[in-house]
Amino acid sequence: MDLLDTLTAKGLRRETPTREEALAVLATTDDELLDVVAAAGRVRRQWFGRRVKLNYLVNLKSGLCPEDCNYCSQRLGSKAEILKYTWLKPEQAAEAAAAGLAGGAKRVCLVASGRGPTDRDIDRVADTIAAIKDANEAVEVCACLGLLSDNQAERLKAAGADAYNHNLNTSEATYGDITTTHTYADRVDTVTKAHGAGLSACSGLIAGMGESDADLVDVVFALREIGSDSVPVNFLIPFEGTPLAKEWNLTPQRCLRILAMVRFVCPDVEVRIAGGREVHLRSMQPLGLHIANSIFLGDYLTSEGQAGQTDLDMIADAGFEVEGAGEPTLPRHRAEAALGGGCGTGGGGCGSSGSGDAEEAHACGTGGCGPCGGHAGAPADTHENDELRSDLVRVRRRGAGTELAPNA
Repeated sequence: MDLLDTLTAKGLRRETPTREEALAVLATTDDELLDVVAAAGRVRRQWFGRRVKLNYLVNLKSGLCPEDCNYCSQRLGSKAEILKYTWLKPEQAAEAAAAGLAGGAKRVCLVASGRGPTDRDIDRVADTIAAIKDANEAVEVCACLGLLSDNQAERLKAAGADAYNHNLNTSEATYGDITTTHTYADRVDTVTKAHGAGLSACSGLIAGMGESDADLVDVVFALREIGSDSVPVNFLIPFEGTPLAKEWNLTPQRCLRILAMVRFVCPDVEVRIAGGREVHLRSMQPLGLHIANSIFLGDYLTSEGQAGQTDLDMIADAGFEVEGAGEPTLPRHRAEAALGGGCGTGGGGCGSSGSGDAEEAHACGTGGCGPCGGHAGAPADTHENDELRSDLVRVRRRGAGTELAPNA
């Protein structure tokens, strides 16, 4: 297939595909699906071999968010019966993180609900980072606290944070349809602040919110443009009690096409299968590993994932290996660019040297999401299931914020 040959060649050279080529990936048929996965897999193996990076979420503060993101179980007015608690103490967060690290996680993602942190919140998170790194100096820590004010990114960097997550979620054109309490520009500003402070930029998207193919391509090109080092691809989790509870318009095949499109646009970036992996990919999760090089281990912020040991077995059975703590995730050219003050900012973005054609409201691969409907131009191969699979969405009742052992 000429399209896939072209995209593979561009990915191996770190060149940017055209928007038309990216759209064409999303328009491929089920008969072509394995060819799409194989082509994206060649690009993935070129830059990441057969390694799978494991990440572990710790929800530092759950629920009661003043923002109105329609996809989120922690949003203002949410009736989702999720765990609600205020800030974990540093030692509690470190204990939760230790479970994930024992299961093979390399990065711990510290997430807190809310519009953005106060200066006192930054102090709390700094103490938590210290507690986690005192126990495991090699661990990567990614903070995800919402919109950042001036100098807060620098303070997190000084405290030992390695990365900051703030997802763009969807295209600028449709952002106002999912959130009214902040803007797309606010999110871009926070990612820019984090990158400028020397933090690795982690920013991704949520698919399944009724967006068009063009919206998906727009947000992925925008992520390339802002230089995101890791791109979490969330698949909306339709929580009961949120405005998007009945949005079930993703199929496993559609999810794989979206992952492949992201890989072709951002060939040498950490692509992470994030929230909704178990709900929407289901038995086809192993195929996703041939495209993405990163997943979350165990549970998400407000929803349960599959058993941590099942994740590890899946990786081994599919012929992949867990990335070790001493192994660099990014290819050398990207890692060196990041050390120089941020990789690919400006026109370079996710794949650098090509022809430069870019659960909870802000969480890093969240488990509190559901899609918004009603956008014009929805993809032809998405549909609402005849029977809503709400049985697939399980609210987290263990781990951080509870007295039960975490899933890791």
